[in-house]
Amino acid sequence: MQPNTQQKPNNNGIAKITTLVSIGLHPKSQRGRRADQDAKALELALNLVPEQLEVLHAGNPRESVLRQYLGMGVDQVTVLDQPYEADAIPALIEYLSENKADIIFTGTKAEQGESSGMTPYLIAEQLKLPMVPNVAAIKSINGRIAEILQALPRGQRRLIKVQIPFVASIDTAAAAPRQSAFGKAKRGVINDQDATISIDEVRASWNAYPAKKRPKRLKVMKAKTAADRFKAATASSKNEGGSVIENKSPAEAAKAIYDLLVAEKVVK
Repeated sequence: MQPNTQQKPNNNGIAKITTLVSIGLHPKSQRGRRADQDAKALELALNLVPEQLEVLHAGNPRESVLRQYLGMGVDQVTVLDQPYEADAIPALIEYLSENKADIIFTGTKAEQGESSGMTPYLIAEQLKLPMVPNVAAIKSINGRIAEILQALPRGQRRLIKVQIPFVASIDTAAAAPRQSAFGKAKRGVINDQDATISIDEVRASWNAYPAKKRPKRLKVMKAKTAADRFKAATASSKNEGGSVIENKSPAEAAKAIYDLLVAEKVVK
């Protein structure tokens, strides 16, 4: 394991950080794993106050993937026992209302299930806390003010100040998480707790199907600046191949169009 060279910010004023974690899904193998953004959220919390950190999950306490979070160096993961059909938000709100934290970290969105990205916003709304999206790093914490580096589109960054307590979703631009150590994962404790169960009746009525591959777009313009886009839109393009369908019968014109769509893989 490589040592973490990221400079730890001044954490004066933090009493407790709660990091919400979920069960991820590997994009290639479709196997369960620690969710990438949740692991980055935990990494950020470990660099702030590792001794005052709580890791919280709502779901199945017997899920083996949870031990991958334990392997990052935390002593235990608190699990609010929930069936798959349950809505985790009521249980999380009830627990977080009773066990208050200065900062609540989440990923931007889950890797399976609804993946709506609404969890941090709903928690912030219910707990009446500020919500800070797309956090890349915590630069400093002085008293009850946190200086946060927020990720913006196209690699830009913005430095903002937020008063503690708050809820924050961690962006993919945050520091990569450390590897999960097998020994620590085995020694860690899964703290199973009973919680309110609220069945999501709306989701239960849905039918889920694998997503279909989208048709290929024709002539996608790859321009980075406004000048490049203007040049591409106004410059005359060279004709490469193709055929003229003027003065042909409707059947011949339709066949020519169909052959083009097949060649461009728009239809099969």
